[in-house]
Amino acid sequence: MKLLTAAMEDYLELILTLKEQNKVVRVRDIAKGMNVKMPSVTSMLNNLAKNKLIKHEKYEYVELTPQGSKLAKETARKHTILFEFLRDVLKVDPPQADADACQMEHAVSPTTIGKLVDFIEFVEFCPRAGSDWLEYFKTYCQGEISPEKCSKHMEKFIAKFNNEMEKVDC
Repeated sequence: MKLLTAAMEDYLELILTLKEQNKVVRVRDIAKGMNVKMPSVTSMLNNLAKNKLIKHEKYEYVELTPQGSKLAKETARKHTILFEFLRDVLKVDPPQADADACQMEHAVSPTTIGKLVDFIEFVEFCPRAGSDWLEYFKTYCQGEISPEKCSKHMEKFIAKFNNEMEKVDC
């Protein structure tokens, strides 16, 4: 199998989504979802079938092969991780985060996605990070941060952290 193009990954991801939503995948649904004409879809489906990523006979439903399903799920996973990072951590507006995640999902390696997941987990669970830290980042992005505010924020964090540590029986 040759390397997948971004368009091929997008088609696989859409076929997976349509299958989950509608139980069956029709060529016209793919054309609508990709915002292209039916002959373009047919051409791509022929290409995906040659690469054994889908099963499709003329006038029949489209089915992902096990390999196609695996690739579609990986692309969807990357998209979700990138979208949530952009939206929840970087505070990018959801429509823009979705568009950017769609572009980025094709270029980012599995290693980088793994590191990004580790970072997101760290941000969510580290006592110095978490939702308070993310809200503080939002304030920073709005240009409302000064050295004095940083010092006060750090003092509050240390007090809260010390209070939490007193509750823990070490």
